[in-house]
Amino acid sequence: MAGSGSSMLYSFLLFTVILSLQEMYRGKLASSELFTILGGFISSLLFLVLLTFIGNFQEANGMRTSWGAVILAEAVALIAASTVHRVCITTCFLFSAGLLYEINKISGVTVSKTESKTKRY
Repeated sequence: MAGSGSSMLYSFLLFTVILSLQEMYRGKLASSELFTILGGFISSLLFLVLLTFIGNFQEANGMRTSWGAVILAEAVALIAASTVHRVCITTCFLFSAGLLYEINKISGVTVSKTESKTKRY
């Protein structure tokens, strides 16, 4: 499993690559309805990798991760989506909410498995 430092680096690099590609193909993503929805999904991926970066950064510096990280990552993703098309903002928000729900479910399962392994009877 990757440590918080390498995960932070990889998520930042992935954020820059995704954002660069999204801006390069901004015209194509705004050209049709399907591509506009795809642009919102790509922006929600920006949300995911930025949230990973912020969470690992806070963990590496001994801070507690809170909802502020989610709000900041969502705001940046929505701003990036707004550079493509107005509809991308809405689809980005919806896809991000779905991704956040799934991440929360996975995190709950992972934490409960870890706690059950460390329990001593």
